[in-house]
Amino acid sequence: MHYRHAPLAAFVLGMSATLALAGCASGTPEATGTVAAASDRITVVASTDVYAQIAEEIGGDFVDVTAIVSSPAQDPHSFEPSARDQLAVARADLIIENGGGYDAFVDALIESSGSGAPVLTAVEFSHDWPENEGHADPSTGSGTEGESAGAEDAHDHAHDADGHDHVEGFNEHVWYDPHTIVHLAEDIAHELGELLPAEAGTFTANADAFGEGITGLEDSLAAIVADHTGEQVFFTEPVPLYLVAAAGLENVTPEAFTEAVEEGQDVAPSTLLDALKLLRSGEVAVVIANSQTGGAETTQVLDEAGSLAIPVLEFSETLPEGQTYLSWMQANIEALTGALAGTPAP
Repeated sequence: MHYRHAPLAAFVLGMSATLALAGCASGTPEATGTVAAASDRITVVASTDVYAQIAEEIGGDFVDVTAIVSSPAQDPHSFEPSARDQLAVARADLIIENGGGYDAFVDALIESSGSGAPVLTAVEFSHDWPENEGHADPSTGSGTEGESAGAEDAHDHAHDADGHDHVEGFNEHVWYDPHTIVHLAEDIAHELGELLPAEAGTFTANADAFGEGITGLEDSLAAIVADHTGEQVFFTEPVPLYLVAAAGLENVTPEAFTEAVEEGQDVAPSTLLDALKLLRSGEVAVVIANSQTGGAETTQVLDEAGSLAIPVLEFSETLPEGQTYLSWMQANIEALTGALAGTPAP
């Protein structure tokens, strides 16, 4: 489960020879990260299909995007990359990662490949990211006017393989925060425009259209705020915590419970008892589980919620098949709205 990181050092050593041979065969490895005007196509590599789809939305016909993790069966926390992933990173013009320890394999791939491509790290656009102290007002979620939150740092991102280990107390699942994602999209447009200046206006227009979609998500969240502010939510893992917080809901899950689940450890009996007492209090409006992970204690909580007729929702970490980022988040918001109203989605 979470935070069982792959043996990255061994991977880096084991892949070096493969990369050297692949680089010799690729023809122009030195061109990586430079202006892509020669082919009018930009090669983008994203750690997960969530960020890959956003890059496709912004880049349109001018990008070729590869998602390293694209299956619900793959856990980015413990993902072991392949030679193909190594080569993809080596050839990328732009790399997009989540950061915060979520997809540390990307850092290892960048380091071992010697890639000079610009790297956008999503957590750097979050107002909660510790290194961004002072760049945004957490009460409003707004960054400095005229500059996307964390963008200046992201433009000149100096990648440190040790700099994106899991940060204690920080929720790295920032793709569930629409405000963070709109700023990431703006910076994707900026970087694509740097790589293909002739289409910079297209990328900006696409980012603006994407931003309008984010505004739609925020409007839907505001409707939940108006009707359900302060209602209690229990998470088995804090994957959609940002989205639920933006809806004005209160997370009442014992921190020790989510920490144990995320670490892949057994939940202490006293913590499990506290969790079950919360559910039996009659105050919890909805329980939210991670559809891609589970365990004995998680199952016990979900069974208890079912017996108490508490609505249970499942949110995923990767993009469901056939969805865009915007349609996926809207579906999640609608499911949450229905559960709170007593009419959960089928």
